[in-house]
Amino acid sequence: MGKVLLSLHVVAAIVLIGPVTVAVSLFPRYAGLALGVGGDGPRPVGAQGVPVLLHRISRVYAVAGLSVPVLGIALAVQMGVLTDPWLVISLVLTVAAALVLALVVLPEQQRAMDLIADPDAAPTDRATWARRAGKLSAASGIFGLLWVVVVVLMIVRPGSTTGV
Repeated sequence: MGKVLLSLHVVAAIVLIGPVTVAVSLFPRYAGLALGVGGDGPRPVGAQGVPVLLHRISRVYAVAGLSVPVLGIALAVQMGVLTDPWLVISLVLTVAAALVLALVVLPEQQRAMDLIADPDAAPTDRATWARRAGKLSAASGIFGLLWVVVVVLMIVRPGSTTGV
């Protein structure tokens, strides 16, 4: 059963967390292009399609990605390592990544989507997005970095006595 849980956990992490991490990192650039700010030249025709897709991936895969820690906890219980420090730290970082996504990334993406959907948005609103894009880029980077640290902890497992 442990190998099945491990396989499901790893596959879910790759298939679900990977795409949401890429989507949140690309969103600020393509939202800026769709809004005609932060890029070269005027707003390209049809540019709103990319941020719409990236936002949808971010939202849907964020919810589906909840299966990753659920499977991970089930695996940890099965392995008897639920209280190991490397796992506890990984869980705390996973919660931190989820909070960054839910409280910063997705709301900022939604603000951009609201502007993209409103062709009559004032230029000052679009300029405000340019300033907010930096915050979103930083939050996206933190989100990705948290997942990198979790992956390293899952592989290295400092202090673990369960094998290699």
